[in-house]
Amino acid sequence: MFKTKILFTGPSECGKTVLANFLSDTTENIGGEYRPTQGIRILEFESQTEGSGNKTVCEVELWDCSGDFKFESCWPAVMKDSSGVVIVFNPDVPSHLKEIETWYSMFISAQGLQDNQCLLIAHRKPGSAAEDRRLQLASHLGRVPLIHSNLEEEPEDLRQSFTRYLGNVVNTVAERREREEMSIIT
Repeated sequence: MFKTKILFTGPSECGKTVLANFLSDTTENIGGEYRPTQGIRILEFESQTEGSGNKTVCEVELWDCSGDFKFESCWPAVMKDSSGVVIVFNPDVPSHLKEIETWYSMFISAQGLQDNQCLLIAHRKPGSAAEDRRLQLASHLGRVPLIHSNLEEEPEDLRQSFTRYLGNVVNTVAERREREEMSIIT
């Protein structure tokens, strides 16, 4: 079984933990008051991935990273051996649109990940009346897949999009491993 490590990053209070719990089928204090993640939470689950026309079962380690910069010194260790990065942000908070550039630089550019190993999730919190609109993202972020998330209205759309993303990550990592093995042989 293929094992993959996915980092959930992004600004504080954007909904990373809620999304991580939903995607891993973990229930932990649904509703209630906000409690920021301290450092990191690691959720492990199995998922069927979709990609290249075939479905495979994948063991997922989803690392729910705190958005607090006081944990920045730990991030290089957290990034080690990661297969993909998901940047979650709240499109209703104007500062988040600027902050995702920092997250991209720190977690994606620094690791040399390909665009298909990355995902942007514009997550709207419950009760948000805002409409999904075209977001003004930096040009380099335009190449990264973007999905809109609203767990009140379309939760299964998010799950399907994440499953497709996992398939892309698994395929990319498998192809890279195969190239590395072939370079050793030749």
